[in-house]
Amino acid sequence: MPRFKTTFNGYSVKFSPFIENRLAVATAQNFGIIGNGRLHVLEMTPGGLMETAAFDTADGLYDCAWSEENENIVLAASGDGSVKVYDLAAPPMANPLRVFREHKHECCCLSWNMQRRDLFLSSSWDDSIKLYSIHNPGSMQTFLGHSYCVYHVAWAPAHGDVFLSASGDTTVRLWDLRQPQPTLVLPAHAFEVLSADWCKYNDCIIATGSIDKTIKIWDVRQPQQPLTTLFGHSYAVRRVQFSPHAESVLASCAYDMSVKLWDYRAPEDALLRSWDHHTEFAIGLDFSLLREGLMASAGWDEWTCVWHQSAPGP
Repeated sequence: MPRFKTTFNGYSVKFSPFIENRLAVATAQNFGIIGNGRLHVLEMTPGGLMETAAFDTADGLYDCAWSEENENIVLAASGDGSVKVYDLAAPPMANPLRVFREHKHECCCLSWNMQRRDLFLSSSWDDSIKLYSIHNPGSMQTFLGHSYCVYHVAWAPAHGDVFLSASGDTTVRLWDLRQPQPTLVLPAHAFEVLSADWCKYNDCIIATGSIDKTIKIWDVRQPQQPLTTLFGHSYAVRRVQFSPHAESVLASCAYDMSVKLWDYRAPEDALLRSWDHHTEFAIGLDFSLLREGLMASAGWDEWTCVWHQSAPGP
């Protein structure tokens, strides 16, 4: 399976929800500490991963997200706190199409609503979450309550008003746009929570990943204790994501440089596969919605890799 060497360190990779051979990769110079950023748009071709567009930024990029209503629109989360909107169909000089400058510190995560397709979320190191419509000039709502960086936000796949957030304050919170306060505050780990995701087939099941090296699976109807805890990473779990094609399958990547595939319902060993193709922190991870079993990862070694989950690795 193909690999692509980015200019800077990889932070996020996302498959297009419209075009099965298209990906976006958000990168940051100098490991995201200081420097520029670049958003790459890649195409899978018979000759490998090829770059079809690239956008340079004055600050590092920590995440990206594709629009759910326009195949040419992609967002980038910037170290200067802004959210930049790019249009692949526009002339290069017209980009970024728009810039939302609202967060006070680094913007680190983006999530586009799959049901109400004009809406998206951003989260930041300023402890806040913001709601936008792509058709509005500024944010529509700000969600406060976390007491430390909000590292991750994710919409519930089947509910256009519900989302979760994962924070360095050790909690995961569930929110409803119709409520001013979170509907659930889950003390998910004893340490910072870096990522969380919804099961695509059961909106009561979520996964959380922490710097404590574990992944926990929760039923939010019974949040007193996790359904199970997955052990296997030797350093902080940077990202967890449920498969869009199998209810109990999820993937993770970590600071131990590995990418792992799990079945949390497996009766004995939940770890299905482990890949060690990165030589620095594995930071970005995604499943293809349009091609079952296709995965992508991005790391600080500047490699973006695409492979099938049944393969030994890129």
